[in-house]
Amino acid sequence: MTKHDEAATVQPLTRAWVSGHLEAGERITRVEALRGGITAEMRRLTVGRRAGGTRTLVLRSFVSPYAVERADDWLGREAGALTQFAGTGVVAPELVAVDPTAAHCAYPSLLMTHLAGRTVLADAGVETRVRLLARRLVAIHAVRPAERPPAYVALTTADSVVVPRGADPAAWAAAIDVIRGPPPPYEGRFLHGDFQPGNVLFDMSPARPAAARITGVVDWATASWGPADLDVAHCSTNLALLHGPAWVRGSPRRTRRPVGCWPRTRASGCTGGCGTGWWSRRKCGRCRGRGGRRAGPT
Repeated sequence: MTKHDEAATVQPLTRAWVSGHLEAGERITRVEALRGGITAEMRRLTVGRRAGGTRTLVLRSFVSPYAVERADDWLGREAGALTQFAGTGVVAPELVAVDPTAAHCAYPSLLMTHLAGRTVLADAGVETRVRLLARRLVAIHAVRPAERPPAYVALTTADSVVVPRGADPAAWAAAIDVIRGPPPPYEGRFLHGDFQPGNVLFDMSPARPAAARITGVVDWATASWGPADLDVAHCSTNLALLHGPAWVRGSPRRTRRPVGCWPRTRASGCTGGCGTGWWSRRKCGRCRGRGGRRAGPT
């Protein structure tokens, strides 16, 4: 058995569990390993239907000891999140079944519907995609779930910060002191928890990158409730690593927006009427003198 064949194999216990959640007369006809999963093994399952034709599901299984230890929390968050988006405009997979403690499967697993599209990390068309990412994140933060997910957990602590070699010691010491203090007050929002280009699927033709559109958002294992700034900062960091720091600070020449801003909405944005459609933590630079204020979390 080749490495690829092994990756595309579903353990008998897990296969039986999946089959138990299929419709009458359906059966798994093909299994393909999906690339890109860091914390889990991802497999696309082609399911043959009794009346003919097929449908596609995705099986997400946590196999590493680190992920297995956290699977009950992560898969619980993901399962909860996937049930919240009906009628919200946020496209995500639909939950089929979940076994967060591996009570029935070989490993903790979640079964969901498959979304069309692919991740796009190339520079071509990045300006269009950044705008789409920002709008989609605003839509996620506008979701008001029937049951809130668990509160956010900070990704670092003052004691776990590693100061980069050659960094300004005084600046980093000041930043660590900020982390050591209590978090600032905020208005809670529904958070993805790992919103970044690697978890967003696009329909994009290489010949027309500016015509890209988002087909869905995946990997909701760290969904939580907290300040919207966490998602914005996390995505901004990933954009800087992928495309350079200009895509965090912003370039007025390229984007026609104030530096450091994201799309404006009623729920979270500049209300000064400047017409730019963007906000920043310090208020929109073009309407600062017009009484503009940020209406989102503080």
